[in-house]
Amino acid sequence: MNSKGWISLHRQMQNHWLWDDKPFSKGQAWMDLLMMANHQENKFLLGNELIKVERGSFVTSELKMIKRWGWSKTKLRNFFKLLEEDEMIMKKTDKKKTILTICNYNEYQTSENHKETMREPQENQVKTTKKPQENTNNNDNNENKDNKDRSICQENEAQRESQLKFPLDSIEYRLADFLRKWIKKNNELAKVPGDSHMDKWSQHIDYMLRLDNRSAEDIKEVIEFCQKDEFWMTNILSTAKLRNKFDQLYLKSRQKNQPAIHPVNTEAKIKTKFHLSKSRGDKYTADELEERVLGNQKERLVKVGE
Repeated sequence: MNSKGWISLHRQMQNHWLWDDKPFSKGQAWMDLLMMANHQENKFLLGNELIKVERGSFVTSELKMIKRWGWSKTKLRNFFKLLEEDEMIMKKTDKKKTILTICNYNEYQTSENHKETMREPQENQVKTTKKPQENTNNNDNNENKDNKDRSICQENEAQRESQLKFPLDSIEYRLADFLRKWIKKNNELAKVPGDSHMDKWSQHIDYMLRLDNRSAEDIKEVIEFCQKDEFWMTNILSTAKLRNKFDQLYLKSRQKNQPAIHPVNTEAKIKTKFHLSKSRGDKYTADELEERVLGNQKERLVKVGE
């Protein structure tokens, strides 16, 4: 199957009777997410709060998606978790809403060769078929506007990347920055993301906190441990690698913090007691010790009988 090239899909297909057939497949659900995403930045009012929704994102809720796809809550959450782990979407949820963002959204909306393909001569066609079809490959998301000038798309992409989804004061950003500073401390020439490109690093911290149920304290402790260790400091050079090796690093950090446990040498302990008794001048043979012990027991029995 040829995976190259692309086609335009009109959102009206979501109103077709075939699209109403439930439950959705995973592939159909993924296509549905792509078509639900905003083509351009938008704002809407939720209660008394003005919500800003970026290009490639949209606001929804679990209940809405469950009803839309005909899925159970468990299946929906597992699907979203799968997409997050594969870095296909980013999900932010609070008490009022869920914001889903399609990662690399522009890759699904812009084709480098689209203009060239449209300009290629079609040799064996009737002359009447050479007439431009004005509405071909055009839909309500204005994708033709994107294809007019690729440089504009590149500028928009750079601008989108520079807008951090995790604020500088968020725990995700601060933990990612904590690792970045340690890496630079160990190697000034290390390649690390700049301040405006920390989202990917912060996203892996978000996965660790939200999907892996790690605590911020444990993550910080493991970062410090691995960056002080001569072996691990050369291997853990990103938050993605940190997440991948976290269990192993956590156990090793715990082992390093525990005091060493040495086996008890019983023979040495007995010898020590023997030498101590000698130092006190208590020199007894085995028979004398036995007689002394038995004598003490008899004395106790006599006292009890009295």
